[in-house]
Amino acid sequence: MDEHGQLADFLLARRSQLRPEDVGLRTYGERRRVPGLRREELAMLAGISAPYYTRLEQGQSRNASPEVLDALAGALRLDESERAHLHALAHAPRKARGAARPRPERVGAATRALLAAIDGTPAIVIGRRSDVLAWNGQGHALFAGHLDPAGPDDPGRRPNMARLVFLDAHTRDLYADWPAKAKAVVGNLRLTAGRHPGDPLLAALIGELTMRSPEFATMWADHRIVACDTADYEMRHPLVGTLTVTQQTLQSPQGDGPAIVVATAEPGSPSAAALALLAHATTAGEPQPRGADSPTV
Repeated sequence: MDEHGQLADFLLARRSQLRPEDVGLRTYGERRRVPGLRREELAMLAGISAPYYTRLEQGQSRNASPEVLDALAGALRLDESERAHLHALAHAPRKARGAARPRPERVGAATRALLAAIDGTPAIVIGRRSDVLAWNGQGHALFAGHLDPAGPDDPGRRPNMARLVFLDAHTRDLYADWPAKAKAVVGNLRLTAGRHPGDPLLAALIGELTMRSPEFATMWADHRIVACDTADYEMRHPLVGTLTVTQQTLQSPQGDGPAIVVATAEPGSPSAAALALLAHATTAGEPQPRGADSPTV
């Protein structure tokens, strides 16, 4: 995950996904040697010179102005999340030599209090690399009831939701539309990689998933950005059966620190009854949030 190559890789991938007819260019039946738009075609659409765009795509220039990036975003037909990602890649700080290994993420008092306040609703606390830092009893039962409930307490063996989605058979079977969930996971990792290009633990996770999951490798190479703060998923739970939940990610306005993912269902629906049954089944055995005993974020 080299910060000098992420911008170039993103531009190349997204250019190759656009066809001339997508942007109103006529080809007159000519045979094209490369997929998607040519560099000079994209440069023309963005109103910049072809040599300058070529330097950007080859990683030879990192000084694109916000105006140039916005022009490229428009030419590439990027949505708002993808546009923000493009700006983040272009302005990512260069990795300092000898940078210290990131400290383990922790759950602060405010997050602990919020997790306790929503007890009865499935909730998990996720770090920026998708590590599970804490969960309440219902969150454990819904998302990973086959795992040790004390797993988040130990930084050395915390569950990781990205690994679970791609490498764990139980989690894969949990989602009726597994590809949609998988794409959301990859999209969120893409956003995180753009914000933290020098994070060696994140790079190691992405490398591991790329090697162990061909599906992850394909989705990662696609460079699609899926910002899923709220999404509905049909889940096939081994204890309470099929239910549809809305998963919402509650993140600080600054976008740093852990996020809380909560699962809710439409009031009065069979899915809400299933969640209530799950809460009843887990309350006695798990009265306190797990993994929420660390003192600081």
